[in-house]
Amino acid sequence: MAAAAAAAGPVFWRRLLGLLPGRPGLAALLGRLSDRLGRNPDRRRRRSPWLLLAPLLSPAVPAVTSPPCCLCAEGVHRFQWIRNLVPEFGVSSSHVRVLSSPAEFFELMKGQIKVAKRRVVMASLYLGIGPLEQELVDCLESTLEKSLQAKLPSDLRVSILLDFTRGSRGRKNSRTMLLPLLQRFPEQVRVSLFHTPNLRGLLRLLIPERFNETIGLQHIKVYLFDNNVILSGANLSDSYFTNRQDRYVFLQDCPEIADFFTELVDAVGDVSLQLQGDDTVQVVEGMVHPYKGDRAAYCKAANKRVMDVINSARTRQQMLHAQTFHSDSLLTQEDAAAAGDRRPAPDTWIYPLIQMKPFEIQIDEIVTETLLTEAERGAKVYLTTGYFNLTQAYMDLVLGTRAEYQILLASPEVNGFFGAKGVAGAIPAAYVHIERQFYSEVCSLGQQERVRLQEYWRRDWTFHAKGLWLYLAGSSLPCLTLIGSPNFGYRSVHRDLEAQIALVTESRALQQQLHQEQEQLYRRAGVVSSATFEQPSRQVKLWVKMVTPLIKNFF
Repeated sequence: MAAAAAAAGPVFWRRLLGLLPGRPGLAALLGRLSDRLGRNPDRRRRRSPWLLLAPLLSPAVPAVTSPPCCLCAEGVHRFQWIRNLVPEFGVSSSHVRVLSSPAEFFELMKGQIKVAKRRVVMASLYLGIGPLEQELVDCLESTLEKSLQAKLPSDLRVSILLDFTRGSRGRKNSRTMLLPLLQRFPEQVRVSLFHTPNLRGLLRLLIPERFNETIGLQHIKVYLFDNNVILSGANLSDSYFTNRQDRYVFLQDCPEIADFFTELVDAVGDVSLQLQGDDTVQVVEGMVHPYKGDRAAYCKAANKRVMDVINSARTRQQMLHAQTFHSDSLLTQEDAAAAGDRRPAPDTWIYPLIQMKPFEIQIDEIVTETLLTEAERGAKVYLTTGYFNLTQAYMDLVLGTRAEYQILLASPEVNGFFGAKGVAGAIPAAYVHIERQFYSEVCSLGQQERVRLQEYWRRDWTFHAKGLWLYLAGSSLPCLTLIGSPNFGYRSVHRDLEAQIALVTESRALQQQLHQEQEQLYRRAGVVSSATFEQPSRQVKLWVKMVTPLIKNFF
């Protein structure tokens, strides 16, 4: 009887979900409500019934609009609902390579710049000002120079997208690093500086440098060379080339994906400020100013510009798929193979997930919440972030769903803010406080066996890796990974511009690559227990504990 009830439960709740309007965001609201209702010594005990409802109030899985056919692979249909939101790019796994180290990332970028013929597109939070960053700029200059000598006019175009506030910090900054390229190659180089529309008026005048970066940033990290694309969480700065661990995936000879990310960066660039050769900035003609113009009008225009890219690519990919696999519906599969004029069926699928809450674009949030909700009992989710500060919605889903979780986060010593001057130096302690609160919640719910925390540590290194790997029940290898810029925190969901990809693969070889990447990161981690927080380095000052709830949404 009990077994029958357990089996019927998910069906019942699925039917209940269909009756609930406006479900996105209710999980977070539920979490806050449960906190308010449970403010007493038994708070954590009272919260658990609410957590059981967390997956029910998350977005329902969008239905797959077109049924599979004999020419489509069958093993990944559980994830094809993502193509209802974004374009789906089918590729061969032989075109995908997982990188493992900052040095490999840096050398690959330099090599790709040197052989680029048509386009170099780079989106990052900022460009550093050290010798390694200068080496990257020198590579760009050399390639641009060669392009002029080889052909007039040159076909090569360089587009760089950075954040305005971070890229303008200090007397020597990202802007001054790139000015020589703009001055020497004005027809070939474009530098766009995104300025959040939320930093304006009196707020913009009063908040000092560095602190103004807490309001919102351009956080996308995409590096593109002709038809080759690197998706990562790494910025263009020396530590990311040497001893700051991140994640990186290299997509080789993928023209449709390269076109999409070129158009996405162009779209964000169009709603950004344009750096001029004299270090001034200008708005693209006809565009609303991001902080001087009407905020609502700016955000509406930005939403349209970005969504046009997503929707047109989605339509384009649907047509390409239909032409490639479905154009002759009367042909048998054997006839189609014998024809020889079609692409081989892909074994790997790439879905770009965009999150730009200031523009009311929440695709990454919807997909991430749905993946966490749908992970079944017996599945394993390996989730990593350099800044452990999950949104309430994500936290409730981790605590209230059935899959096993291994969460990897930075120990205080490898946090990027460790040893920083001033208030920023207390940020690692704030993360320790957030981690301890979450661990206490796990323990109070008796979830220690299902949800485990691990801390990354490596001497003289920092940790910046983010993303997740999904292992289906009964599988020893992951079939899906999320990789890109989001950190699963409030900033990523609500303040910044983010992009990552959901990579789904049936290829055992690529699954092995992803598994090895996960193992390599987790191998340097220690399991978190109650004893972890008794260490002297984990003692958090009272003022940090008091301030953390007030500022946690800004870092």
